[in-house]
Amino acid sequence: MNQEAEERFLIEAAQKDPRRFAELYQRHFERVYAFVSRRVCERHDVEDVTADVFHRALANINRFEWRGAPFAAWLFRIAANAIADRRQSHARQQGEPLPEETSGAGSEQIETRAMIFRLVDALPEDQRRVVIKRFVEQKSVREIAQELQKSEGAVKQLQFRALESLRARVGRQNE
Repeated sequence: MNQEAEERFLIEAAQKDPRRFAELYQRHFERVYAFVSRRVCERHDVEDVTADVFHRALANINRFEWRGAPFAAWLFRIAANAIADRRQSHARQQGEPLPEETSGAGSEQIETRAMIFRLVDALPEDQRRVVIKRFVEQKSVREIAQELQKSEGAVKQLQFRALESLRARVGRQNE
């Protein structure tokens, strides 16, 4: 069973029996913790946000729909929202203005991200998998090559083609 099929099996098992979520937690904890720690300064805050991410994921596991994107991408989205919620809560408690993300510029960023996700989804399967593993899951070329059973050169070529295609499509979108 390949990794994607195994992960899908684990998700379906957790949706039927929440006690099976522990396997997903163990598989993704380090990546989510690393994602949060790059965006939150204080160690205790990193730990709190990471715990919150997994609590939210467990509470909403039945809402997760398999769409070809890795489970980690869903967890990273939850983490980004948890970080934003924490910053807004902290700003309110301190009587500070809300962070910039809630302004009009934030909605423009959201639209740009949505466009990029649509464009990535339109890539050929092998290019899309490399882009997701490289930039969402933040894996190294070597890790991706081992996982996909390809040479590092082949992975670099797929990444290059995908990025060239995305640049061209973004350019057409902005014309």
